[in-house]
Amino acid sequence: MANSRQPYRSHRRRKKSQAGRLGLAGAVTGAVGIAAVAGVIVFLRPGTGGGDPAPPVLASQGDGGGGSSVPAPKAGPPVGFTTPEGYGYSLAAVMAGTSRQPLGATQAPPDGTTYAYADYILTNSQRRPVLLDFPADLFMPKSQVPSSAQERCMPQAGIPDDMCTLPNHSTITARVGGSKAPVEDGGDTMMPAGASYVVRIASDLPVKEDLSADDLRLYVWNARFTSDRKGVQLAFP
Repeated sequence: MANSRQPYRSHRRRKKSQAGRLGLAGAVTGAVGIAAVAGVIVFLRPGTGGGDPAPPVLASQGDGGGGSSVPAPKAGPPVGFTTPEGYGYSLAAVMAGTSRQPLGATQAPPDGTTYAYADYILTNSQRRPVLLDFPADLFMPKSQVPSSAQERCMPQAGIPDDMCTLPNHSTITARVGGSKAPVEDGGDTMMPAGASYVVRIASDLPVKEDLSADDLRLYVWNARFTSDRKGVQLAFP
């Protein structure tokens, strides 16, 4: 996506929901999750620690574009989450890796370092629009974070002690199947009913160049999505 909007910063802010205005009491929820698109499966080349994949074509967030439509990529088992407002999401991990430009044209990292990223499928599992949110966070071994960024790599409750997460961006890279693009509603960006997107999350700060894709993990840990303070891991295929 070539877009003037800044990618979503998962460590900086989240848009406030318009729960009351959407009339949650009268909404009809349904299970439209990732199984709806799982019948069309293609294999995406897994990320590796040494190679740089071609930068994705980034989809717009809420300007009516939404990027290209792709078949459902090969993914791990989907996991469902519900927010206090009643928004329902399904997430399934696709791949992880490292790249010097995981989100397209970004500042090159210092020699001996690179950026970590992971892709996952985000689905609105309801029959009504829900707030576009990015529940997953990218974790890596703290030992693979350069000394200059160690203080920025944060552990989280419910995640293994040797793992931490750096400041990062999450961006929609494609729409799955016939999913409609996100839409703006009163200043919020909403996912249409049943929509599925491929999301890429990438670290803002570099990691060591020899970080292996096998060392990267996707967790959902925020109390907005998990109430028991235990991180929920999204398993890669």
